[in-house]
Amino acid sequence: MVQKIIQYPTPLSVEYATDVRTFDEKLFSLIDDLKDTINENNLDGLAAYQIGNYFNVIVIKDDDIFLEIINPRLIGHSGSVTTEETTNYYPNRSAQIQRFETISIVYQDRNGLDKTLKASNTLAILLQRKIDYTFGATFIHKMAKDEKHRFENNLGSSSKIAQRNEDYCPQTFNRDKILLVSNFLIVCIFLILVASFLISEHSTLAILWNTQLIASSSVVLLDVIYFFYAQYEGKKYVSCDSCQLGNMIGTVTVSLFRLSIVIGLSYYFIGRI
Repeated sequence: MVQKIIQYPTPLSVEYATDVRTFDEKLFSLIDDLKDTINENNLDGLAAYQIGNYFNVIVIKDDDIFLEIINPRLIGHSGSVTTEETTNYYPNRSAQIQRFETISIVYQDRNGLDKTLKASNTLAILLQRKIDYTFGATFIHKMAKDEKHRFENNLGSSSKIAQRNEDYCPQTFNRDKILLVSNFLIVCIFLILVASFLISEHSTLAILWNTQLIASSSVVLLDVIYFFYAQYEGKKYVSCDSCQLGNMIGTVTVSLFRLSIVIGLSYYFIGRI
């Protein structure tokens, strides 16, 4: 069945694609939908993300032969080439992207069998662009800084609806700054843990542990602020609706999980002393 292809300003919603674990009729139906959509729109390939499915599945059409790629992983690359690329997410737009000239990937077929593929030139570039989608990204994330700035400016200036109603979902958010500080504090806590192995004085270790407790409390507070501010910020844009809630929860969960690991190790090596 032909599916609607997600296009800007609709967000891709989540951060990473989910690997396929069950190779059943549900998967086969998804693959058929991708093929039908490719044929209907005269495309050379699609990732499941592009039709709103979160499975890590890509279908490539090469000389009227469909290549079904499930759970792809890039394991090798060589060379570099700058290409003028287009993508269905930003229709009628192109940008210069630097890609690997040759890549090697591992993946599974529809029967769950492990496969390898080495691709060069056009096929390699296409595969890299589709694999980007499995990480919730588009080619804008691969652009050089100047090219990205130019592309985003042109994208914003050409969208009258976006200018009038804030009806587009920006590529970066203010909430990302909160997350950056939170991650920085977690790194600092980890570095204090590493430094503690070089210190034997109990009084100094006690100071380090108290410092870690203060920093960890700050991380928790920042994560709470991030979660609620992210919802507020998302509501400012029509296309950034509740579909992002799962991504926000996942982001906070990952942050707190990292914190719990680091602070748990710190308690074991420092806090108990």
